Amino acid sequence: MDQLTDLKAILHSKRANIYYLEKCRVMQKDGRVLYLSEADKANQYWNIPIANTTVILLGIGTSITQAAIRMLASAGVLVGFCGGGGTPLLMGNEVEWLTPQSEYRPTEYLQGWVGFWFDEIKRFEVARIFQHARIDFLLTVWRKDQDLKAAGFSAADPSIATAVDIFHARMAKASTSSDLLLIEAELTKELYKYAAQKTKLDYFSRDREAADKANAFLNHGNYLAYGLGATTLWVLGIPHGFAVMHGKTRRGALVFDVSDLIKDTLILPWAFICAQENTSEQAFRQQCLQAFASHKALDFMFNQVKTAALKTDWEVTPS
Repeated sequence: MDQLTDLKAILHSKRANIYYLEKCRVMQKDGRVLYLSEADKANQYWNIPIANTTVILLGIGTSITQAAIRMLASAGVLVGFCGGGGTPLLMGNEVEWLTPQSEYRPTEYLQGWVGFWFDEIKRFEVARIFQHARIDFLLTVWRKDQDLKAAGFSAADPSIATAVDIFHARMAKASTSSDLLLIEAELTKELYKYAAQKTKLDYFSRDREAADKANAFLNHGNYLAYGLGATTLWVLGIPHGFAVMHGKTRRGALVFDVSDLIKDTLILPWAFICAQENTSEQAFRQQCLQAFASHKALDFMFNQVKTAALKTDWEVTPS
């Protein structure tokens, strides 16, 4: 039992790894979780450091043993089944995860969350706070990330400054969650336009069913972000149904609210940059994971959700 407790020494917000696996078998062997891939002459085993892993996505041609699932659950690793390349997640394309079960769930964050959630005004205020946090994170990261700057992405660009000014002006006048969804969509549309110009992908039009690399990478990267959002909520013990913005229109609900904190900042620019460079899916995935780690994306998501859950200084803006 001590061995299982030791696995949780690394906080989920500090864990480094998200795995996408395909054409392999995941199993438990000698107290470790391994995945087995078939080579020409011999089978090859690879270790998964489960104590430092947040999410495992199982793609095409995979299987997993009950013993492996038991060990992954003991370490608090989320497991999802998906299509090729990490997208889409199955179960009707919803964000559905095999969540490790434990009677020892935190209570303060759920109690804090429901403490405001049934008050429509407070719920709207948290949604507004998330939107401001999202844009602040984007400006902070785009100001200091040298790789993004080298690719032409800069928070100081006049078009970004204009888009942000319009965002803040509209946000100040918003009075419903539908207003926030519209404002969010309009800003993301401007960021798509900006990214397409910087990467000379003038043909781009956002279509989740399209086969071009920019759209495929956006889908793929977004699901990685959903993994971080689902992990954050599972660890804090907050059910996905307690959304502050997306609940009325999408059943992914709070997972989408939380993942939106980082998607435009990290996934969007790298999807376009990697599409321009004709990067492989594996290289794009590694770039996303590196960006998550470099900018402490999971830490940021945890902090935003925890702060909202424990908020007591309610000074809501009149509608």
